[in-house]
Amino acid sequence: MPPMGSERMEMRKRQMSVPQETTDCTPGQHEVGNRGSNACCFCWCCCCSCSCLTVRNQEDERTRRASHELRAEGLPTCEESPTPTLEEVNAWAQSFDKLMITPAGRNIFREFLRTEFSEENMLFWMACEELKQEANKGVIEEKARLIYEDYISILSPKEVSLDSRVREVINRNMLEPSQHTFDDAQLQIYTLMHRDSYPRFMNSALYKDLLQSLSEKSIEA
Repeated sequence: MPPMGSERMEMRKRQMSVPQETTDCTPGQHEVGNRGSNACCFCWCCCCSCSCLTVRNQEDERTRRASHELRAEGLPTCEESPTPTLEEVNAWAQSFDKLMITPAGRNIFREFLRTEFSEENMLFWMACEELKQEANKGVIEEKARLIYEDYISILSPKEVSLDSRVREVINRNMLEPSQHTFDDAQLQIYTLMHRDSYPRFMNSALYKDLLQSLSEKSIEA
């Protein structure tokens, strides 16, 4: 009997030892899990590196855009002009040429173009006018390059809309830039503003409010 009792005790110990062995295996499983986690972390780091590359590319793109804006600061941005008279504002309604011939007219028309997200048309036209006033060859070449990069290049956020014929003319002219490198393009943009934007400007609240304000001041005076 004692031996049998001893055998039963041994069997119970063995049975009790089974869960313990199972439990002892758990750390091994955690180690495997940790290795899996580390592998996943490695992949995550790779993804992170890719993300970092993407961020750097985006920063490079922003830098390029910022450089365009900084270069554009050397080109005409805003003209100083006195407050327009009632006669001038009335004359703007007679023709587009009378609007564009005065600094005040160009400024308020440019303000309207900004609301239509086409301000680059006026900026390009003004830059071309400024280029025509230059006589120094080095300055002409530098300004022509800036105009090309800011308003002609398809990579520029301020690219103006030109047809292929005019672009070909510009590309030929850029081999030896002059004051008249962009004459054809300037005329095309002038015509575009005349036909497309000018009629809407004349019917805009911006123009009508200015006209009414000046009319009221004229009556009070």
